[in-house]
Amino acid sequence: MSEPAMIHEATILELQAAFADGQLTAARLTRHFLERIEAYDRSGPRLNAVLEVNPEALEIAEALDRERASAGSRGPLHGIPVLLKDNIATADRLHTSAGSQALRDVVAPRDAFLVTRLRAAGAVILGKANMTEWANFMTTGMPAGYSSRGGQVVNPYTASASPGGSSSGSAVAVAAGLCTVAVGTETSGSILSPANANSVVGIKPTLGLVSRAGIVPIATSQDTAGPLARTVADAAALLGALTGVDPRDRATRGSRAHSRRDYTASLDPRGLEGARVGVPRAVFFEHLHAAEVPVIDAALRELRDAGALVVDPADIKTAREVADFRSDVMLYEFKRDLNRYLAGLGAASPIKSLRDLIRFNEARPREMLRFGQVLLLAAQSTSGLKAPTYRVSRAEDIRLSRTEGIDPVLERAGLDALVFPGVTGAAIGARAGYPSIIVPAGYTAEGAPIGLAFLGRAGSEPTLIRLAYAFERATRHRRPPASVT
Repeated sequence: MSEPAMIHEATILELQAAFADGQLTAARLTRHFLERIEAYDRSGPRLNAVLEVNPEALEIAEALDRERASAGSRGPLHGIPVLLKDNIATADRLHTSAGSQALRDVVAPRDAFLVTRLRAAGAVILGKANMTEWANFMTTGMPAGYSSRGGQVVNPYTASASPGGSSSGSAVAVAAGLCTVAVGTETSGSILSPANANSVVGIKPTLGLVSRAGIVPIATSQDTAGPLARTVADAAALLGALTGVDPRDRATRGSRAHSRRDYTASLDPRGLEGARVGVPRAVFFEHLHAAEVPVIDAALRELRDAGALVVDPADIKTAREVADFRSDVMLYEFKRDLNRYLAGLGAASPIKSLRDLIRFNEARPREMLRFGQVLLLAAQSTSGLKAPTYRVSRAEDIRLSRTEGIDPVLERAGLDALVFPGVTGAAIGARAGYPSIIVPAGYTAEGAPIGLAFLGRAGSEPTLIRLAYAFERATRHRRPPASVT
């Protein structure tokens, strides 16, 4: 642990032990990550995962070291460097742009609620991570991890492969050891997808468990923020720091009964013993690449070997309908929610509305319309949330994902969770507002990572963390990318 080469792979628990016995300081750890960002993000493989580093990071870390020496530790995140996706507002010297040139100079008037929570926990806000512009809700055909402000994020395992999106930079930074943990956001797969592509752990929480206040939105009915980490234990530690009831986000009121400040209490290496997990094969397994099939088959055997009862198949009756149904929920909610967010920036932003954003892009076609803005235009043309199209879409989303989808199969088979290969279950889980956690499940013969995702009922994060941790401990599949070691 005392050797710098090992610091970037150390877990939060290991780092806290090193802090406690004087082997390491938060300032040294922060400096180590800043050096790795220079070596691997700005040079070497040029991963392009970090948009900007916090010019106050070292100062913050040094202050936290002094506090530890005089008053003790605040908890597991004290002195831990965290990167934030660039759509999460910070009222400091960092900018919050959602990857867009339109907001590149915007300094938010106040912290997002989750940032306030991180600061209170003693985390070092290391900087902002690159992302797919507007969280991939600008146009169709935009490459995952591309933004007009930051350019293209690079997968550290295989540069020619997609880094996943839209929390691409957050996941790549964690995989490449540019930070200890990171925060991403998801509307439909934007945490699970890059976690899968970069062999890291991602938690997409229950809708409302983590406040969205201060996060550039897509759709209130699906948006959430969540952890990205190299281990389930680190992701669990970060999740506990993010939760809390926030008056600025009404959805968090519903989490009061099941929210926890310490999810590490669910870490049980024998957590799969006697667990019942279902495998929804129909539709969700159809698009697996041939190279991925043996990896997932082996993961299912590993679940059984660890003591789980695997119900296979445990098909979701509405799976085909979910795949085929074209929901307009995000288009309608995006217009309302983005207009509210932009208006709340006040004098900090010259862009006051979605219409302003569209005009900004149109005035700079070469740099802003490289892939078009068809989703922005489609959202602008919507007529409000009282429109029949919106109401039908929202009702269908709930019916297909929850009441006639996930809920019946969990109840019928008495399941603790469903397991999906990679990100195939992301859309149905997002529409339901249900939590998922994805864990590295191995690599194809070509070295491409693939994960196994556990999905459960609303508020079932403790169960999912228990299952995922037991799987991780039994298999230990993750290996660091060779391009940064």
